[in-house]
Amino acid sequence: MAQAQSSAVADVKQLGLVAGIASLGYVFWVVGAMEMVERLAYYGVKAVATLYAKAPASEGGLGVSLSDFGNLLLAWAMFQTVVPVFTGGLSDRFGYKQTIAASTVVKIGGYLLMAAFPTYWGFFAGAIVLATGTAIFKPGIQGTLVKATSRENSSLAWGVFYQTVNIGGFLGPLVAGFMRKMEWRYVFLACAAIICLNFLLLLTYKEPGLEETRAQAKAKADALAKAKADAEAWVKARAEAIAAGQEVDESEAPPAIPEEPNLFRDSLRELRRPHVWPYLLIFSGFWFMFNSLFDVLPAHIEDWVDTRDIVSTLFGGSGQGVNPVVAFFVVMNDSATEIQPEGMLNVNAGLIMITCFVFAWLSGKLQAIHSMVLGTLFASVALLASGLSTLGWVSLGAIAIFSVGEMMSSPKFSEYVGNFAPSDKKAMYLGFAQIPIAIGWMAESKLCPMLYDRFSSKETFSREMLMEKGWSADQVAAVPQGEAFDELVKLVGGSSHDVTAMLLQHHDPGAIWIAMAAIGVVSAVGIAGYGAWVKRLNLT
Repeated sequence: MAQAQSSAVADVKQLGLVAGIASLGYVFWVVGAMEMVERLAYYGVKAVATLYAKAPASEGGLGVSLSDFGNLLLAWAMFQTVVPVFTGGLSDRFGYKQTIAASTVVKIGGYLLMAAFPTYWGFFAGAIVLATGTAIFKPGIQGTLVKATSRENSSLAWGVFYQTVNIGGFLGPLVAGFMRKMEWRYVFLACAAIICLNFLLLLTYKEPGLEETRAQAKAKADALAKAKADAEAWVKARAEAIAAGQEVDESEAPPAIPEEPNLFRDSLRELRRPHVWPYLLIFSGFWFMFNSLFDVLPAHIEDWVDTRDIVSTLFGGSGQGVNPVVAFFVVMNDSATEIQPEGMLNVNAGLIMITCFVFAWLSGKLQAIHSMVLGTLFASVALLASGLSTLGWVSLGAIAIFSVGEMMSSPKFSEYVGNFAPSDKKAMYLGFAQIPIAIGWMAESKLCPMLYDRFSSKETFSREMLMEKGWSADQVAAVPQGEAFDELVKLVGGSSHDVTAMLLQHHDPGAIWIAMAAIGVVSAVGIAGYGAWVKRLNLT
């Protein structure tokens, strides 16, 4: 058993950069394009979801606290990450093309629900539908990628794929940042239109290894049918012999009938393998950090980070007169004085889009475990830096550091899982890859927004200060969610930046980021320990 696993997960010498790229076939680029389109639409919503939730209803937002939004995120995370664990095998059984097409239809429905019902529960329903569509989409795409690559180019292939995907991840927030200035529902309508492009790409898609998959499925079905026919013939012959008064051997057992495929049972059987579930559990710490970047950091940036220093450095003065095209790509506010949170976060996708193939090539020179450990530590440092300063350039640098960590960790994780998966269960195992995302995202979605709401939210601090300034509890409670800071500015006087500085003198909103970074360090230690463990067991 150990020897068999050794061949499955051992590091293989990778092709060079040029040779590796040249070895990637057209199917690889088609699935990369489909994932890019899907991510463009997905991150068009994900990048601004937190901002949409905390924006007051008077401005078209949901006007809810981050604690309430965390409940929505928890349900979103559960559907999007748990469903693929048991639906990944559907792609193996029914075909990748069919499941990709079905998922696209479902995702369109999710975006349209968000646009049609601009309420908390409308967005909740849309998020669940969108999450379900995403869950069905992922295994087919990633299963195709595994079958379209080889062990010699897999490290580079996953890196290039990750880079291609982040083109969509980069463009999505740009579209959302532009659309939400007009009206929030335009964000969701635009995403519904964008995802429709995948129907065109499906026309050029040819599933790799489809004939082999169908032949294997037919062979299993034929074997099952023959076994059933043999068993029925045996029973019939035995009954006829008894009816004819012939002696029969009572100890003779009927022909064995193989078990029919059971997706749930097969998934649980594979998950119980000793080298599978610990790996999936340990890596959940990275995904805890990753999702905090999108679920909580936008609120932190909007509340506390002063991006005027970035605008002043890049464009001089207050940024007035910036070219509209430049403002679109930087995602500046209407007055071109500051950068919106989605513009700051877009450094993540932009950096990955430009440099991921380089980091994929570099990480290919490292053992997968070592690359993931270093990447997770980089991400931990980045989260710590995010909370230590309110300067725009520091926040931007922290996001860039996190991006490097992500490029060293995330593609390697998928590559590692895909490589130790049995050849006929690639999509199933890549469905398992959602488990650490599920654990990390569900824990983060419930914990981090709640902690931020209690210990870091400008809305919370503003309500407390309004009471300190003499407002009654009833007066403060009457202020709509998301409008307390505006009321404080009116009461105190001065600019919003002055009042923000005053709040910072009394509070430390960056403290929760220390806890988030600590989780990453624990995860990195766990990954290193896992690598040493499987090495002792001769699994690598």
